[in-house]
Amino acid sequence: MVASWNPEEVLPLSFYERETTLVAKELLGHYLFHRHPEGMVAGRIVETEAYLGQNDPACHSCRGITPRCKSMFGTAGRIYVYIIYGMYYCFNITTDMPEVPAAVLIRALEPVEGIEIMRKRRGKNKLRDLCSGPGKLATAMGFDKTFDGQSLLTGPVGVSPGKLSPEERIITAPRIGISKAVDWPLRFYLAGNQFVSKK
Repeated sequence: MVASWNPEEVLPLSFYERETTLVAKELLGHYLFHRHPEGMVAGRIVETEAYLGQNDPACHSCRGITPRCKSMFGTAGRIYVYIIYGMYYCFNITTDMPEVPAAVLIRALEPVEGIEIMRKRRGKNKLRDLCSGPGKLATAMGFDKTFDGQSLLTGPVGVSPGKLSPEERIITAPRIGISKAVDWPLRFYLAGNQFVSKK
């Protein structure tokens, strides 16, 4: 389900200043957008993962502040971008209070605007392949390390309100691609949605 959305309206800081698991669940159905010189690109959030801070052994901040994860230590509602495999960017949103260095990884989007721009960036034509994974969506949306630390409230990137339909159901599952806390049920996705990275 893709409803109308308004990039002039963004989720407030108070949305992100809550417990990370709750934010990860409630981001589903909202719209991540990027105003870019090439044009607006946007997608409906359909899959997320929660990383809970220093008590979560799979979280980058579990060993304290480092140059890589310093954006997690600060206010909520900011972008945290890191690189995996030396080539793919992952887009996260910081959450909770400043003393809790936690974040939500955006794992998959349903493309809703700027689809031809996404196809050009990804070198793929099939809609299903554009944003069905964290590295894919970062490429399609035009995200890189330069966005690290930016606010979602005032910059070219933001999250606009959306909603789930009565028929949409949230599935809870273990996170993907980690070696610690592998059984923690902190991945959330929309049941039956074709754009989810992995069922």
